[in-house]
Amino acid sequence: MIVSYLMLVICVLVGVAFVTLLERKILGYIQIRKGPNKLGILGLLQPFSDAVKLFVKEQSVPLMSNFLPYYFSPVFGLFVALILWSVIPYELGLFNFDMGVLFFLCCLSLGVYPLMSAGWSSNCKYSLLGSLRAVAQTISYEVSLALILLSYVFLTGSFSFVYFNLYQDNMWFIWLTFPLSMVWLGSCLAEMNRTPFDFAEGESELVSGFNTEYSSGGFVLIFMAEYVSILFMSSVSTLLFLGGNVLSFSFYIKLVMVSFLFIWVRGTFPRLRYDKLMYMAWKSFLPMSLNFLVFFMGLKLALI
Repeated sequence: MIVSYLMLVICVLVGVAFVTLLERKILGYIQIRKGPNKLGILGLLQPFSDAVKLFVKEQSVPLMSNFLPYYFSPVFGLFVALILWSVIPYELGLFNFDMGVLFFLCCLSLGVYPLMSAGWSSNCKYSLLGSLRAVAQTISYEVSLALILLSYVFLTGSFSFVYFNLYQDNMWFIWLTFPLSMVWLGSCLAEMNRTPFDFAEGESELVSGFNTEYSSGGFVLIFMAEYVSILFMSSVSTLLFLGGNVLSFSFYIKLVMVSFLFIWVRGTFPRLRYDKLMYMAWKSFLPMSLNFLVFFMGLKLALI
């Protein structure tokens, strides 16, 4: 089981490298330019070149920082992002969770702590402000994510991700609850601090957010954690709304399409106005997800 999980982690990290290349290529074509195309065939070696460059750069540590939390926050962030992958039902000797949805929500909540710790331990006002904004945003949109997941738990009658696949043999949930899937997409973007919700990295107001004081390896780990969570949220979105067996080729086609959608949004939309952020979380997404939750509860009771 442990060997299988380690192989999964290695595959995910290699996948992350190519997701960064995919993102740069797509953003390049959106902006009518080529993107990376020099290193290797079609720029395929570019991510590995970037990784080597970043890891061999000099590691600078702020003199007044709290060293241990400062050093371990990026490591813990990546660790949480990788642990989340254990809930995907691979059925190949990996972990088999009957309470996968619950474990997913618990680990998702843990992602707040590295953000907060990284900003606070840097002992820099910019980083602290950036981390506070990121934490407030993450917690606000997590509520909508949890309620949407609970709606489908009521629909399928199980906390296991395996059942989401079984219930979508004849009809995908995206056609059944299209508005809810759009709310899920928006909440995922906000949860991962992606455009148009990337306020933690607002260059005009804050200097790059909570990771201001990180360079070299620390920055790489924060960067990798973000892209691991993009891949993971893409796979969970595919499981929830597009069905399909995790071991089938079609599942990965859908996963890449959802990842492409996240990148497409980044290339298309400008950053939201900051005062609209919590408005969307509490006055738009939350009421809709609550309404659907009550609807599914009523539907379940009516069918019993």
